[in-house]
Amino acid sequence: MTTPLTPTVDVRRAADRFATRIAWLDSRHSFSFGRHHDPDNTHHGLLLVNNDDQVRSGTGFETHPHQDMEIVTWVLRGSLVHQDSTGHSGVVYPGLAQRMSAGTGILHSEKNDAYRLEPDRPQEPVHFVQMWVVPDESGITPGYEQREIDDTLLAGDLVPVASGMERHDGTTAIRIRNRYAALHAARLQPGQSVLLPEAPYLHLFVPRGAVAVEGVGLLGTGDAVRFTATGGQRVTAGEPAEILVWEMHATLSGRP
Repeated sequence: MTTPLTPTVDVRRAADRFATRIAWLDSRHSFSFGRHHDPDNTHHGLLLVNNDDQVRSGTGFETHPHQDMEIVTWVLRGSLVHQDSTGHSGVVYPGLAQRMSAGTGILHSEKNDAYRLEPDRPQEPVHFVQMWVVPDESGITPGYEQREIDDTLLAGDLVPVASGMERHDGTTAIRIRNRYAALHAARLQPGQSVLLPEAPYLHLFVPRGAVAVEGVGLLGTGDAVRFTATGGQRVTAGEPAEILVWEMHATLSGRP
């Protein structure tokens, strides 16, 4: 018999995140990542990585490997050039959701140098959030997908942008290889609000702006909330804001 989950609301403030700062990168980690390790902060539900990255123009992540991970990238400002060992390449920009399935193994690079390909693009820092969830099964064939999400959909509504759930038909959401997880996004103007989904595990992240969460309080840029066995709260913007919400119906140890 499955043990019932205890309802919890765990607020994580921006200033308390792990940070990697080098000449070309300012990266804030919501969970243990790289040389930053805390055995009590390794994941929530199926989400293992929520990195809030800013990369200087003309720099970026050189070619590096991944395996058995669903990697979703969401750009907030600027643009990011992706290239991988399966032959996929392209420019990721705000409103374009990207998914890379690492599967049996993949090499890729991510550079802030789109201006070399498209001279009209400005040379500016790129700000993006990269999120990793585990796939349903290991050893799958590596894959790649990207999809542009219409601005009108994101304006004032919570929209699935990456999902493995059957109820999301793929008209807006890119597909991830986990049927228990979905990423939602919304862009909110002051006074606009959305309701969080109901799920055993939710992760709400505010990459920019400020919102008030029913029963929780105020969240600013970089703040997050980890919900367990609760949902349906109203999120209201106090200033122009963007939110990312992972809805998860399982955790690393299996279904709840």
